[in-house]
Amino acid sequence: MAKVFIPRERRPGETRVAATPETVKRMVKQGLEVAVERGAGLASLFSDAEFEAAGARLVADPAAAWESADVVLKVTPPGHFEGLPGHEAEGLKPGAVLIGFLAPYRNLDMVRTLAAGDVTSLALELVPRVTRAQPMDALSSQASIAGYKAVLLAGWRLPKYLPLLMTAAGTIKPARVVVMGAGVAGLQAIATAKRLGAVVEVSDIRAAVKEQVESLGGKFIELPQAESGEGQGGYAREMGEDFLRRQREIVQRHLAAADAVITTALVPGRPAPRLVTAEMVHAMRPGSVIVDLAVEQGGNCELSRADSEVVENGVVILGPSNLPAAMPHDASLLYARNVHSLLQLVVDKEGKVAPSLDDEIVAGSLLTHGGKVLHQATAEQLQPQEVPA
Repeated sequence: MAKVFIPRERRPGETRVAATPETVKRMVKQGLEVAVERGAGLASLFSDAEFEAAGARLVADPAAAWESADVVLKVTPPGHFEGLPGHEAEGLKPGAVLIGFLAPYRNLDMVRTLAAGDVTSLALELVPRVTRAQPMDALSSQASIAGYKAVLLAGWRLPKYLPLLMTAAGTIKPARVVVMGAGVAGLQAIATAKRLGAVVEVSDIRAAVKEQVESLGGKFIELPQAESGEGQGGYAREMGEDFLRRQREIVQRHLAAADAVITTALVPGRPAPRLVTAEMVHAMRPGSVIVDLAVEQGGNCELSRADSEVVENGVVILGPSNLPAAMPHDASLLYARNVHSLLQLVVDKEGKVAPSLDDEIVAGSLLTHGGKVLHQATAEQLQPQEVPA
């Protein structure tokens, strides 16, 4: 019987948990022995008693649980945290499986540790964008929450109403919201802003998303499409500076009239494209708000700062780096289901750890296995003599 461990997340600001009583019950029914660190779900409103009632064993010593676990489920990458004797990844035994958001580009030392320890690690951000993998798509489930929360955050900081209001004292015009990037977060932001009554305009380098934007009630900002912005797996691809310059010229006119701007544009494995320059911010009206959801990868706005509020020329610029953690209950519900779906490809029907390396989803998600770094882009960033690729 394989042992599964769910630790408490120790990264500052992280409130989510990698399993819920719902998924614990499913794992126990599958024949897995599940251990949950005490307090792991408290920040996301899941009590220890609920986990225990679902069949989990509560543990107070996380170091011992890391060492004995066959599978560890996490939200954020392992790291050095106060109260632990060393790096979390160092506690994993050879052959153990780690599943979570691992951010390999920003955690190369962790990748080295996992490979050196012969740990099989599957990064949820590497799950292929194929139909069969949709239940495992944690990037999408968490981006949807971020897009929703970003509009609420903008509305909270705006000095005016979002919807059109007709009152005895006169009419209040609806707020104008510009959403930059029509991926999962952007589409949820469009839908939320429309439900709240705003006029929504949308900019995206992929002409193919125009129909989706319009189906949600947004107005698509037409861009000069000399080259396709469609990347692999439905993501946008990195565009040349000439295209980005022309895009900024067109979008600037819309930003100047906007009350709120939500930026969501990301390119996998690359710094976020710079879509809103300081000059564009200065052209916006005082009191308007920018919410930059790409701040963790450098930001779409030149002036945004991670987890900070910047006021420039009267424009409020917010850079929340982990908005899903602001809605930990539902974020954990969705994330835990994503993790559990991927776990099914790692554990067989008898409850034994047996990842199928021939499965396209497992192969695409593998970061390390058998003492090697299997994700090519990450391996290229490491010294070849340190970790064989």
